[in-house]
Amino acid sequence: MRRSQILVAALLGAAIALPANTAFAQGRQSDEDRQEQDQAKKKKRDAEFGDIQAPLPQLRNAGPCPYVKVLYDAGRYVEFKDGKEASGNVGYTGEIQSISAGCAYKDDQPITLQMQVLFELGKGPQAVGDGKTYRYWVAVTQRNEAVIAKEYFNLPVKFPAGKDRVYVTEDINQVVIPRAKLTTSGSNFEVLIGFDVSPEMAEFNRLGKRFRLNAGSATATTNQK
Repeated sequence: MRRSQILVAALLGAAIALPANTAFAQGRQSDEDRQEQDQAKKKKRDAEFGDIQAPLPQLRNAGPCPYVKVLYDAGRYVEFKDGKEASGNVGYTGEIQSISAGCAYKDDQPITLQMQVLFELGKGPQAVGDGKTYRYWVAVTQRNEAVIAKEYFNLPVKFPAGKDRVYVTEDINQVVIPRAKLTTSGSNFEVLIGFDVSPEMAEFNRLGKRFRLNAGSATATTNQK
């Protein structure tokens, strides 16, 4: 699934002229050993989660890219009928499996960021119908501080007959982050993504509880970290 959206972050003036920190994995790295380790980890993750998306090409930029990550409390979506946490009560579920990202900026121009997000979506025994519109958000923050801008997106999903799990890739083609000055590095910012979850869902995620995406089937199991 492809989409083209623009998320504009407001200028913070001199307040964001912070020291540059280590770039996110998609940023430049000069340490060859670390690059090899990152590649090995990605291959292992792709094998585990069936990530079939191609990585985004690295874009030319004047400095490190913003950190891009899934917010832990909102990285999974699990519905429970009547709020009872049991595999037989699971409705629709979802999990953000991986993100690819690349950025570009030079001189005092804004940072432009492209993202490709892989969702794994499931249908439990209490799911009603053959489809659901999930909702997720993308936010730009001053790193480790306040949210600068946040935008919500709808993700309509249809489950084929006999299937209780689907994978969907979303392309977010342009996130634009203005910079206060030439020396404002991309590493001063974070770009976060997560499902639009209820407080109960967020607490479920925060406690590290997990159900398989096809929870409720004959082979489903539950486990807790």
